[in-house]
Amino acid sequence: MTVRSVVFSALALLAFSGSAAADIFSYTDANGVIHFSNRGGGQGKLYMKGDAPRPGVGSGVMPQDHDPARFTRYDDLIRESCALYQIPEQLVRAVIKVESDYDPRAISVTGARGLMQLMPDTADRLQVRDINDPRENIFGGVRFLRILANDFNGDLELTIAAYNAGEDAVIRFGGIPPYGETRDYVVKVTSFYRRYRTMPDVVEASLPGMPPAPPVTPTQNTTPTITQ
Repeated sequence: MTVRSVVFSALALLAFSGSAAADIFSYTDANGVIHFSNRGGGQGKLYMKGDAPRPGVGSGVMPQDHDPARFTRYDDLIRESCALYQIPEQLVRAVIKVESDYDPRAISVTGARGLMQLMPDTADRLQVRDINDPRENIFGGVRFLRILANDFNGDLELTIAAYNAGEDAVIRFGGIPPYGETRDYVVKVTSFYRRYRTMPDVVEASLPGMPPAPPVTPTQNTTPTITQ
């Protein structure tokens, strides 16, 4: 059996398994032929977990972690990264909440991954070695926020918009791009940012269905800025 036929057999089995999401096992026989099966037996090695996302499908993986403990699970990483890059913890929490709902396994339909939903090319630019690692993902995302905050003079809404739509789009339109997704994103992130700033309980501030946080009292500058 050629390598091509082995690969074809594997793909056929994956397609056959479909929505059943069975684990896939592989083993090599005495003739060097690789076999794939959804039955492990005693000799098969796990090739793919049934609930693992399949590359290239493009359907994404929605957040699946519903444990309230997830909202405080990454506290140390958030504090460390925010102290390093001088970004408010509340802003990072708001971004994580809107991007992945604190589930590091989340994958968008466009391929963004992890807690802060980094695109692979952005992760490479930020020198993130393992985009799926929560620490790497958070530090990379906060580093990106620091870069964007510098680019837009600390303007909160422009920084958030650039995180979603890209800095080039914000520059091109001279403000928040006229994309429905981006405008909704800015509203959601700033809303959770206010909640985290005004509600001391992180879990309570993260849960849906809670009353909205009161607006932050504006200072002399009416344009909200990123402050530590």
